[in-house]
Amino acid sequence: MTTPLRSESTDRPSAGTRLVTPAQAWYAVAILTLANVSGFVDRQILNLLVRPIKRDLHVTDTDVSLLMGLSFVVFYSLLGLPIGRWVDRGHRPRIVALGAAVWSVMTMLTGTARSYAHLFIARIGVGAGEATLGPAAVSIIAEQFPRKRLGVAMSTYMMGTFLGSGVAYALSAFVVGRVDKPGLVHVPIVGDVFPWQLVFFYVGLPGLLVALLALTIREPRVVRASAEPDQMEAKAPFAEVMRYLRANARTVGALSFGFACSASVNYGVGAWLASFLIRTHGFTESQAGLLQGVLTATLGPLGVILGGRLTDALSKRGQVDASLRVGMLGGLGMLLFAGLYPLVPTGTLAAALLIPVNIFAAMPWGAANAAIAEAMPPRMRGQGSAIYQLVVNLLSGVLGPTAVALLTDQVFRDPLALRYSLSLSAVVGMTLAIGLLAWGRPAFRATVQRLRDEGADETAGAR
Repeated sequence: MTTPLRSESTDRPSAGTRLVTPAQAWYAVAILTLANVSGFVDRQILNLLVRPIKRDLHVTDTDVSLLMGLSFVVFYSLLGLPIGRWVDRGHRPRIVALGAAVWSVMTMLTGTARSYAHLFIARIGVGAGEATLGPAAVSIIAEQFPRKRLGVAMSTYMMGTFLGSGVAYALSAFVVGRVDKPGLVHVPIVGDVFPWQLVFFYVGLPGLLVALLALTIREPRVVRASAEPDQMEAKAPFAEVMRYLRANARTVGALSFGFACSASVNYGVGAWLASFLIRTHGFTESQAGLLQGVLTATLGPLGVILGGRLTDALSKRGQVDASLRVGMLGGLGMLLFAGLYPLVPTGTLAAALLIPVNIFAAMPWGAANAAIAEAMPPRMRGQGSAIYQLVVNLLSGVLGPTAVALLTDQVFRDPLALRYSLSLSAVVGMTLAIGLLAWGRPAFRATVQRLRDEGADETAGAR
């Protein structure tokens, strides 16, 4: 007999929510994971086409870096705030569906760009669409799984990050050489485009199917049109969210900045690993892209699921701060292996050390989403998650790749010193991550326990 899952991570039903079956809950995770894969492929694919974009649109490295960073990361992060409020009020599967449709259409519009400005606007649109997914996914999953199963559920969703990135990296091994050609090709209805622009149609179209599938997810929250006092659970004003964050500043600050430091190292490795392999060990572009893609797509999911299972195992043993412990363990593994692989003498040994690097890099991310979900009251999870992602994405997306580049250009002043920049940034970044998460553990335990006590009081009062 199938037992419905409780709709809150406290294992207690909450007013204004429906119980969902395990099948419905895991179906939601599957669709959200697929959406995450689609979003990350659309996000990363431009990074593989730098050379033909520069040639055909007559732009510089700096121009292209703005397409990768400013146009996407800033708008993706800032739009998360109003979208988070919308998530806390609205029908979340429909929000995901709309976002998937927007980022897919804007990805395909990138394939029609005739100028740098057109390309920049299209990238803003991709970021705006993808800004809907994170807050909505965290909120939906947290309401469909009890706390002791939340780690694996969040980790499964986060598999999409590594699968999507792996697919994008692997595409670089096979696609770039085939589309890096001068001239134009004719596309029916669209007209003449550059060969590299065809890639954006190929990766954008599947997202429209994802948008349709998102509409089939069950919304566990009862969304009402009226504003009666007893129907306001899902409508936390932004001012109330800010008061809650100030009252729990150490908890949310440690989570946001701790995981941001961890993500910064990951972004730096992702951005510069191929260049390191080419410059230091003589890999070709195809070899570097294939290695990075295979490792990310296979070991990333393994690492994130391992982290989720470990989080749930520790939670079942009564460790309230299980998610932070897993984040610290991942940081310790990265401190060792990501600090070491750039310094070894051979490409074979570096590639071998990248196996644990990929596992430990992925390990914290299901735990991180579980942590922010546990630290926020259910009715403000969308906004809380958006603020958390604002900090993590802005710091990691801008700082991660740039810190490595600045060390190489301004400190070591030698392109071949990229290996030392990668090693140093990993050691410093992960030391900060471990320290911040350790500092936040007592406050996190107090916050979660207080929310559990309040949930128990509300449940008792409703009886």
